Amino acid sequence: MSDILNEAVTVLNEKLAGADFDGTAKFDIEGEGCVMMDAAGARAADEPADVTLSADADTFQSILEGETNPTSAFMSGKLKIDGDMGMAMKLASVLS
Repeated sequence: MSDILNEAVTVLNEKLAGADFDGTAKFDIEGEGCVMMDAAGARAADEPADVTLSADADTFQSILEGETNPTSAFMSGKLKIDGDMGMAMKLASVLS
């Protein structure tokens, strides 16, 4: 597993701790792999999800660090969303 995926799992688990996130989401990080998120937390995996968010590693890193708003990344075309848009909005509020 890449360093980017390891860091993503750690940071996402911190953000998801105590959050009310009851669906499934997948971050597909270009050239790195996938991170799954659900009520149990985040883990490196590639499984079916309610919503899939795809971005390059730099954009994903910037979102995790709070430098880039997920909605802004989507509006500028840096983040692609496939699936349940409501779930994506719920996830965005957890990540902010």
